Amino acid sequence: MASAAPHPETVATLAHPSDRLGRPLGVLRLSLTARCNLACPYCLPDGVEPPGLLTLAQRLRVIEAAVALGVRSLRLTGGEPLLHPQLEELIRAVQPLRARGLGEIALTSNGLLLTAERAQQLRAAGLDRITLSLDGTTAGSVARMAGLADAAAGERVLAAVLAAIEHARAAGFDPARGALKLNAVIQRGANDDQVLPLAALARERGLELRLIEFMDVGSRNGWQSEAVLSAAEMLEQIGSSWPLEPLGRTAHGTASRWRYLDGGGSLAVVASVSAPFCGDCNRLRVTADGVAYTCLFAAPGSGLDLKPWLQEESGAAELELAMADLWNQRSDRYSEERNTAKPANSTRAEMAYLGG
Repeated sequence: MASAAPHPETVATLAHPSDRLGRPLGVLRLSLTARCNLACPYCLPDGVEPPGLLTLAQRLRVIEAAVALGVRSLRLTGGEPLLHPQLEELIRAVQPLRARGLGEIALTSNGLLLTAERAQQLRAAGLDRITLSLDGTTAGSVARMAGLADAAAGERVLAAVLAAIEHARAAGFDPARGALKLNAVIQRGANDDQVLPLAALARERGLELRLIEFMDVGSRNGWQSEAVLSAAEMLEQIGSSWPLEPLGRTAHGTASRWRYLDGGGSLAVVASVSAPFCGDCNRLRVTADGVAYTCLFAAPGSGLDLKPWLQEESGAAELELAMADLWNQRSDRYSEERNTAKPANSTRAEMAYLGG
């Protein structure tokens, strides 16, 4: 949407902006690229970048402003962020912001480019946490969920992700301390037979598995409510094999966590469809071309283009005011208002741009 001057009342709430539902700003999800080396059907990236990508200096200014406004967690996303050539440079450049309150720098990746050397470089640069994505344990299921041509390609991707897990572990991303986790999107009729095998794999490798309900993000994935395998159903499947004890959901968190009673570690579920958590959502998303969105399910064009405040002649205060004003005016809670009886809205921004 067009840039506008900040509302006067923004100045009074600049240090700790709160939206119209009383939700604070706490997490910045910064997309580095819209490109990806997979074509997962629940995301379906374009494979090309939008025009006007932010420079490294502009991204740093966005992060600095977000930290000044109360952000304590930075998650670097895509597309596939390991495709971005300045990833390590950016991580190194934000380290001084820890003195201003930045507590965690995390990365979400499909793992295909996470070699042993790259994992060491990311750790040395100052990355705290990696979450890798894997939606199946067989060549066929991986190929299907990654948009690959055949099982042979699925086998290669599966091997690469399993190797990436060990590369990350060896580099010091300790799963026992929550520094290495595994994401899996589960879609009924596509990979719902992989819930137990994925849980077994994660238990075997000492990882927390985060099972994610199939969401109606964007307009390309053909989402229907019938394709959602609910978190409750996933937990019932897993609990029948390995009894579970609830740990709850932390404030502002996306996942409810469970502990295996036999000591086999922990499990998490992200139930955005069946058990929404909009009430304490504290996440701001900024696309690779500098558009800020306050909701994963936002309509395209509804975000705030930050580039007018990222020009050389603009100061840090102006950017902070614009971002604070955007947050103060926020009232979205799509998942709580979702009507699954209706077809998915065809006018929502795509996941590959919003960073998931």
